[in-house]
Amino acid sequence: MRALAIDFETANEQRSSPCSVGLAWIEDGAVIRVEERLIRPKDMRFSRFNIAVHGIRPEHVEDAAEFPEVMEEFEDDLGDTLVIAHNASFDMSVLRASYQLYGTACPDIDYICTLKLAKKVWQELASHRLNEVSRHIDFSFKHHNAAEDAHACGEVALAAARKLNVSALRDLPIKLDMTMGRLHAGGNSPCSVKQPPKAKKR
Repeated sequence: MRALAIDFETANEQRSSPCSVGLAWIEDGAVIRVEERLIRPKDMRFSRFNIAVHGIRPEHVEDAAEFPEVMEEFEDDLGDTLVIAHNASFDMSVLRASYQLYGTACPDIDYICTLKLAKKVWQELASHRLNEVSRHIDFSFKHHNAAEDAHACGEVALAAARKLNVSALRDLPIKLDMTMGRLHAGGNSPCSVKQPPKAKKR
C-alpha cells in the first residue's frame, strides 16, 4: 500500500514555474507524513491569477531553493514507489518541464491520476474536482495549499481502495481498467482509462 501523493502550485501559466510542492507518504492504508517546500522559480514572474489561487507571492519564495535542490530531497522516493496526483497530467508536466528547464533528467515515475480514478469510482458525483471528491469522502482540507492537496489526493486514493476492496494501490488501475502512467527521461505515457466500446448503429 506504499505510495507518494504529489501536488504543485505554479507562479504563472508556465509549467516550469513551480513555487510550491506538497507531498504525502502513504503506508499500510494511511497517510503517515506530509511535507511542503516552497520553490524559487527560475523566472520570478508571478501572475495575479496564480497568486489569487494559492496566495504565494514573490517575497514568500525569495529565500527558497530552486527546483533541482528542492526535488533532490525526494527523488529517491519518486522513483521508488507509486506516485499519485489529482489531475496528474498537470503535475507530471510540471515535473517534466522543470527538469527540462534545468537540463537534468527526470526520474522514472509510475503514476496514477486520482481525477480519472474518481470519475470511475464515484460516477454519481456532478464534479470530480479534488475539493468535491474530498467532501464526498468526508475529508476536510485547505484547497490549493500544495501539502493539503497532496494529503487530500492520498485520502481519495485510499477511499477508492477501501470502496473497491483493493489491498494495494497499484492494483487500482487493474480493478478499474486503467493504464498506469509513466514519466521518464524520454517523455510521458499518460495514465488513461479504457473507454467502453461504442454501440454499433443498426
